[in-house]
Amino acid sequence: MRSERLIKALNEQIKLEFESSYAYIAMEAHFKKNNLDGFANFFHIQAMEERDHAYLMFNYIYSIGGEVELLDISKPNNIFKDEVDVFEQTLAHEQKVTASINNLMDIAMEDKDYSAQAFLQWFIKEQDEEEEVATDLLEKVKMIKSNPSGLFMLDSKLAQRIYTPATME
Repeated sequence: MRSERLIKALNEQIKLEFESSYAYIAMEAHFKKNNLDGFANFFHIQAMEERDHAYLMFNYIYSIGGEVELLDISKPNNIFKDEVDVFEQTLAHEQKVTASINNLMDIAMEDKDYSAQAFLQWFIKEQDEEEEVATDLLEKVKMIKSNPSGLFMLDSKLAQRIYTPATME
């Protein structure tokens, strides 16, 4: 069995991953309400991926002899000024998740838990990708903020995104 400190931190991460999913559902709803179905699709898939991340941690905890404790999740913000605001919040949230994953790695390193370190490497790489995508989309919506044609072009591109369940393979 791993350290109680690591198990507790993993449970906190599960909470954060479910909060992330819930936040992305709120963003999906914002775009659905504004008839931007491609943006809504992007956030729908983001929500499903975050749920997948929570379950990867869920299963890992049990695989190492720990126990999952489901914690209360917070209500997400569901009021956004515009598309730029949504993506600024997305990037800030992904940076928060990255910091939390890095904290988990710090604990695993301090505990000399090499198995946990190997497990967490996937999440570190995933967070690099998440921050890169959020930054890229934020910059794009800033560029096209006052250009409806550009907004609809990006909406069409985001509509093509397909959900692929997260696996660690």
